[in-house]
Amino acid sequence: MTGGPCPPPRPWRSRVWEALRPVDPFRSLKAALGALVIVSVTITTGLILLAYKSAIEVRVIAIVAVIASLLVTQFVAQGLVSPLSQMTAAAGAMARGDYGRQVRASRRDELGDLARAFNRMAADLQAVDRHRKELVANVSHELRTPIAGLRAVLENVVDGVSEPDPRVMASALRQTERLSRLVEQLLDLSRLESRVIPLEPRIFKVEPYLADLLGSTGLALLQGHGRADVRLGLDVSPPDLTAYADLERLDQVVANLVDNAIKHSPRGGRVTVRARPLERSRGGLALEVLDDGPGIPRDQRDLVFERFGQAAAEAGAAGSRNTGGTGLGLAISRWAIDLHGGTIGVAPSRRGCRVRLTLPGR
Repeated sequence: MTGGPCPPPRPWRSRVWEALRPVDPFRSLKAALGALVIVSVTITTGLILLAYKSAIEVRVIAIVAVIASLLVTQFVAQGLVSPLSQMTAAAGAMARGDYGRQVRASRRDELGDLARAFNRMAADLQAVDRHRKELVANVSHELRTPIAGLRAVLENVVDGVSEPDPRVMASALRQTERLSRLVEQLLDLSRLESRVIPLEPRIFKVEPYLADLLGSTGLALLQGHGRADVRLGLDVSPPDLTAYADLERLDQVVANLVDNAIKHSPRGGRVTVRARPLERSRGGLALEVLDDGPGIPRDQRDLVFERFGQAAAEAGAAGSRNTGGTGLGLAISRWAIDLHGGTIGVAPSRRGCRVRLTLPGR
């Protein structure tokens, strides 16, 4: 196996500057403390020599030397303790749920590195807290709608307003299936993030696999959205193309992408699943799902696969309008592809949306 391209060598000035860091008191805490000792000893020695050459008593000189050393030490210690005090205050604020406190990271030594790492940690915790709140809000919204629909149907049957005929029961079944899908997505996302789902990859022929998937799951998705006007297409080249993946996980990914593409396709639109060999990868697969929808704004393309992200909820996989979804399907797709060691993202497209995923070879 050959490695990637080697990074270009750094200029010699950068290498020398980095090598001098351990002895630079402005970039090294150890060097700063050493400089403090040297300055204190130099002041004391100079004052003692002054006492010997003048009429000033040694005791007076010793007192002046101690005071001068204490002042220098206090000045240096204040600069060292200040960022630590800020971090202590910010940590206390974080314990109370305030993750917006930032530590001033103007120093260039190890304390500055610590302050910058602390700020990154605070930003990550703030993002996690935001995702948690979005999770509660989004999932609550998603659960409330089918539960309210199912409750209304059952209340009508119990009160005698509706007869428990096949049409009414089919409506209740659709709401129950929606609840079941949401719960399954939550469980799948939790297992994928914990990496407790073992992969069982195998070699398979791409064309018959995708044709069977579009013929069964694709038609079910069309019926579920009531989109008989949307056409499904398949483009595999070469026809004998093979790939290596866990088919159960890949089913989830392709179904989620096709589902989002159908949801955002215009009337009379077309959703195409295209498969090609992955360039510079033996046995690799490049798979794309294309649609004729409004597409995804460029500034949101990196966000649509974030779990419960606002862009995912608003844009889905093929449009920028609000659909009321949680983005769980797209987050699951990203984690499943990551487990395979592949990539997934929104690729540039002249029309509509083009989501591209890659799977490495065996």
